[in-house]
Amino acid sequence: MKILLLEDDQKTGDYLSKGLVSAGHVVDWVRDGREGLAAVLDSAYDVMVVDRMVPGLDGLLVVKTMRAAAVRTPVLFLTAMSGVDDRVEGLEAGGDDYLVKPFAFSELAARVNALVRRPPIAAEKTTLSVGDLQIDLVKRTAHRAGTLVDLLPREFLLLEHFMRNHGKVLTKTMLLERIWNFNFDPQSSVVETHISRLRAKIDKPFDFPLLHTVRNIGYTLHARR
Repeated sequence: MKILLLEDDQKTGDYLSKGLVSAGHVVDWVRDGREGLAAVLDSAYDVMVVDRMVPGLDGLLVVKTMRAAAVRTPVLFLTAMSGVDDRVEGLEAGGDDYLVKPFAFSELAARVNALVRRPPIAAEKTTLSVGDLQIDLVKRTAHRAGTLVDLLPREFLLLEHFMRNHGKVLTKTMLLERIWNFNFDPQSSVVETHISRLRAKIDKPFDFPLLHTVRNIGYTLHARR
């Protein structure tokens, strides 16, 4: 199979490249995220092995960008970032598997083979819509009723999470964990502040609200009047 290896560490890259070639694979080894993104957008690969911490573009952004461009090449993240949040972030960015360094080559080879055996999945949407509200995940823009809504990066991330879970009630704790990565005191008003700002932009100028408070529980986004 043809494998794209994105790894900036010389020793690790050389070890992996030689091992995969010895296993009968064709390996393109790149050390920079921009170079890796250009390669996967230009050529067809059976699988990618991606380190998250690489120069140029980090591995996470490389995968997010290729997924937004509808490239479905299976991705195995290979990284020293071992936290639960790191693994969740990698998988939600479009990774298919996650292996933490240090690692056994035999396990990596088995995971690569398993990824190739998986049936292809449907292309991920690049836009999300709820009622007359739409966001573009590639351009990172939002429109409601055809009007551009100017959102700050954190506000866009919060809105994206609501839209991916539209109709579901999200608690303050859930939002703190997902949007602020556990780093804020649960007594903080950061969620309420951002909800208020988001409402001022996506609801107040329009005919009816989409973002609703569920008393003593949390918040939900839906288009039901």
